[in-house]
Amino acid sequence: MQKDCSTSENNQSQFGRTIDLLGDDGFKALQDAFVVIVGLGGVGCHASVSLVRSGLGKIRLVDFDLLTESSLNRHVFATRADVGRPKAEIMRDHILAVNPDCEVEIVKEFFHNDTAEEILKDNPDYIIDAIDSFTPKVALLRYAAENKLKIVSSMGASGHMDPTKILSADISETHTCPLARVVRRKLRQQGVSRGITTIFSTESPAPTLPPDTSDNTEWRGRQRNQLASLGVIPGIFGYALSGIVITEISGYNHTGN
Repeated sequence: MQKDCSTSENNQSQFGRTIDLLGDDGFKALQDAFVVIVGLGGVGCHASVSLVRSGLGKIRLVDFDLLTESSLNRHVFATRADVGRPKAEIMRDHILAVNPDCEVEIVKEFFHNDTAEEILKDNPDYIIDAIDSFTPKVALLRYAAENKLKIVSSMGASGHMDPTKILSADISETHTCPLARVVRRKLRQQGVSRGITTIFSTESPAPTLPPDTSDNTEWRGRQRNQLASLGVIPGIFGYALSGIVITEISGYNHTGN
């Protein structure tokens, strides 16, 4: 059901600055939109809250993982009391505290070929790929391309410190990022060579570390090596992804033309 929200007193109070920027029509388009975010780590948590704080009407949060203590340096909306809770539940509670009118769905599932159709059902207006593991990321990007679903993707955000090295480009034009390199190659093998907007860094990342076996995380597939990380660059990635989605959904044109 569409919402007539752009003129309500509450929205003028909470979202007035957003309405001033996007205009009534652009804001209403955002209120009527449905976005799926897959992955709620350091990138996805920032992207999700940025969308909701801007007035997004419906969001589906997808992550099967539990919050670990080591995530607190980059999962900005979690506290020590949240350690051990599902990331999807943490983000749902935060989002509803910010905007109780937002329709929030959570899916505590691992994204792969066997879960893709259910996770991406109901024709979302946009998908944000904030998965930090190679195999499910490729599965999501391929599924979106084959089904002509709009998607924007985060490449590797961990192991970086220089915000001036962050770029947006089609997947075919990415470089330097090790994750982007293997994703490009695998997608080409599966018939997808371009048409996916990405956020990536041209800074060489810090060396990988051995897998962390101390947090009792339930893995599906192989364990991933760790990458050193702060919240700075993942946060910028997340806001960049949400900015692309908001711009396209609202039709915002900064030139005024």
